[in-house]
Amino acid sequence: MENTAENSARTAPTRYTGYASYVALGDSFTEGMCDDVLPDGQFRGWADRVAGRLAAEQPGGGFRYANLAVRGKLIGQIHDEQLTPAVAMGAELVTLAGGLNDVLRPRCDIARVEELLGRSAAALRATGATVVMFTSTDPTRRMAGSARLLPAILRMKAFVHELGQDPGIAVVDLFSAPCFDDRRLWADDRLHLSPEGHRRVAEAVLEALGRPAGFDWRAPLPTAAPPSRGGKLAADARWVRTHLGPWIGRRVTGRSSGDGRPPKRPELAPYPGA
Repeated sequence: MENTAENSARTAPTRYTGYASYVALGDSFTEGMCDDVLPDGQFRGWADRVAGRLAAEQPGGGFRYANLAVRGKLIGQIHDEQLTPAVAMGAELVTLAGGLNDVLRPRCDIARVEELLGRSAAALRATGATVVMFTSTDPTRRMAGSARLLPAILRMKAFVHELGQDPGIAVVDLFSAPCFDDRRLWADDRLHLSPEGHRRVAEAVLEALGRPAGFDWRAPLPTAAPPSRGGKLAADARWVRTHLGPWIGRRVTGRSSGDGRPPKRPELAPYPGA
């Protein structure tokens, strides 16, 4: 297992850099699904948390932020729909996360996923931006039946770390952080982060960007009493009925939870609180 702290240090920018603009690309992970709900009805999410911290560093309210992420998007859609506007914005910092929705589908063309992810990273780097990328968490340590995903996830992990050899690409290695094995870092749907999970990913991104640690995002949560067998069975049944069933239904009919949904923050605009 790689040492996450050493890897973050190796792939992070070589010096502390202030950023006046930030664009986030991706799917539900970056949109912020299942974090706290903001007054406008949007989820907050780790990217908003990062933006808030970076905005506080910029005197005079000069910080600008856009979040182009939309839940359910595949890497091809992220490449085709989000990359061009992101490049045109010319932000100093970009986060790029995608491909896991592809991996979840049978017969995923992992070589094509890597091609599009690599092409997106290269286009963003060509603007001079610092790019932050991610490895997936390890689902096999918390979700039964997910072993079939591991070969593709490991291949993607190696690919992202290879991209991270570029000194302008910082890699946040979530795979090697056992704290994400704890179900309390996940929402009831078991696919999206809970508010505590989003808080930790935001801290991981800030650490990769050279910010001093506000807390140890890798630290385990306090020990909790295990659920009773009856409680676990009831929770599993509720999950199948409420989340797994509808997810399978969308896959069968070719629908996505993000169909027709606009980006969260489509314009590179001053961030509230900046």
